[in-house]
Amino acid sequence: MRHIAALLLVMCLTYPASAANWVVDAAKSQLGFSVQWQDHPFRGLFQKWDAQISFDSQDLDHAKAVVQVDVTSVTTGSDEMDQGVKGTEGFDASAYSTAIFETTWFRATGKNAYEARGNLTLHGLTRAITLPFKLEINGNTATMRGTASLLRTDFRVGMGQFAGEYPVAHQVNVLIYLVAKKAK
Repeated sequence: MRHIAALLLVMCLTYPASAANWVVDAAKSQLGFSVQWQDHPFRGLFQKWDAQISFDSQDLDHAKAVVQVDVTSVTTGSDEMDQGVKGTEGFDASAYSTAIFETTWFRATGKNAYEARGNLTLHGLTRAITLPFKLEINGNTATMRGTASLLRTDFRVGMGQFAGEYPVAHQVNVLIYLVAKKAK
């Protein structure tokens, strides 16, 4: 019996811990982007997206996040601009309807400050990106704000007549505001 107890103890110590799972409150959260369009800020929001998140600030080695974005759900506040952004010279949403971000690691960078490194698949291409973010956890509620900068041309988004820096800048900021509850 002592051998079984010792074996169970060793197994518990050698199996990796698991970070807490979080459920995103979609009604309180936003995922979008900002880019300079003809020297003016231009923003878009994705209406449909989902995130599976396991995160514990004390166990970053086991933290993981996978975000799937329905690119066809992008809205800019203008039907004409929505069609352009979704069209073949933009996201080409009819051919590439989903973008996926999957983390490869997290690290702390300061008080309530972190970075998530991961792979973003967009427009059929996968590139590594870094997402710096601030995180506040109060009880079972987490609030996260982050901005990742990327070059749209790295993903062949906005090519053709929009391949240059004007009227659409190459740098795009992905904007994230997320509210989540700890899963029970």
